[in-house]
Amino acid sequence: MTTTESNELGAEQLRARAAEALTRARARSIALTDAVDDEDLIKQHSKLMSPLVWDLAHIGSQEELWLVRDVGGREPLRPDIDDIYDAFQHARADRPALPLLGPAEARSYVREVREKAFDVLERVPLQGRRLTERAFAFGMVTQHEQQHDETMLATHQLRQGDPVLHAPEPPPARSGALPAEVLVPGGAFTMGTSAEPWALDNERPAHELAVDAFWMDTTPVTSGAYAEFLDGGGYDDEAWWSPEGWAYRTRNGITAPRFWKREQDGWWRTRFGVYERITADEPVVHVSYFEAEAYAAWAGRRLPTEAEWEKSARFDPATGRSRRFPWGDEEPGAEHANLGQRHLRPAPAGAYPAGASPTGVHQLIGDVWEWTSTDLYGYPGFAPFPYREYSEVFFGPEYKVLRGGSFGTDSAAIRGTFRNWDYPIRRQIFAGFRTARDAGPGEVG
Repeated sequence: MTTTESNELGAEQLRARAAEALTRARARSIALTDAVDDEDLIKQHSKLMSPLVWDLAHIGSQEELWLVRDVGGREPLRPDIDDIYDAFQHARADRPALPLLGPAEARSYVREVREKAFDVLERVPLQGRRLTERAFAFGMVTQHEQQHDETMLATHQLRQGDPVLHAPEPPPARSGALPAEVLVPGGAFTMGTSAEPWALDNERPAHELAVDAFWMDTTPVTSGAYAEFLDGGGYDDEAWWSPEGWAYRTRNGITAPRFWKREQDGWWRTRFGVYERITADEPVVHVSYFEAEAYAAWAGRRLPTEAEWEKSARFDPATGRSRRFPWGDEEPGAEHANLGQRHLRPAPAGAYPAGASPTGVHQLIGDVWEWTSTDLYGYPGFAPFPYREYSEVFFGPEYKVLRGGSFGTDSAAIRGTFRNWDYPIRRQIFAGFRTARDAGPGEVG
């Protein structure tokens, strides 16, 4: 569905669209929490992550706050747990010590909240208030749940024990031999959006931005290419690392991407409980910003800026227009991108030719989040909505922007304008990268 089509939907069509999105998110939340027993649900598998049962009840708490209480004007169900499930009140490492709802109580709570939220969806006018215009609040809550589903998927990757999640393998590479890099023309383009119905505050407003011509990797950096950096001593040579990155690497004894291990016959990794040889043509994943930055320096390149990434993903030189997605304005299909936990790994480089951008850049959506060199700030004219804590409180040099989504990102929570961010040390997230370089004077036609 294009932005224009979404904007022209009637109230009942909007309700149906919101209901479908909420239902799909809840089915995924249930699958992720039903995959393990109650002991696993309440256990903290890493101090970097919450217990799965906290995420589940937090999803319900946010839905209650925004859809039941705010949009619906209904009486609170569980005001006594508001503080427990306020993500800003308690660090992840401290959450197991809180009086959390148990698995059965959490499941009952989210079911009751959802029943009331659907009742609100059937009755509330979808106009006259910015929060409900074009069902925005329901889209916001859907994206919040899907984001926590991806967080829970990352917790599954950190848990010990036998595999409990299963999915078919992604498609093979279909594009044949691809060029290593493509030229993205310089000039102005429209970055961000003022029209996307469910776009979040940091994606807004649309604005013109000019970038110089640059070369962009055709696909994300693969595990095979990254292994060459490892085997060439890249983690032992300070020359490739920024001072902050080298201090981080040495302080933490980091010698490879997270979950990788060198065996006599090469590099292996653990993936959702399966110990396997790395797949050479698959995008590397579970690397920090600092590792990505060091690889780029070793390769004689750099990480792209956020603006370069978005121009690669959205700009159509033939029309001068910015698309919603690299392939056009239609919603992602299975032929376009590896999204929605359809597969439990990135797809090989070149697996989605139908998802390529007009300039020939592949796999910008799905597979792995891609680190950019840009710190998180608001766009010119930014205004927080509907609350500062969604993104404004994170603005500053501490956070780096990631783009594009991963195999664990749902289509409801990604688009060409969507912005993610994290600390540059983060490695448990499904993050990889691609590199770029400036175009020389003789390379621009």
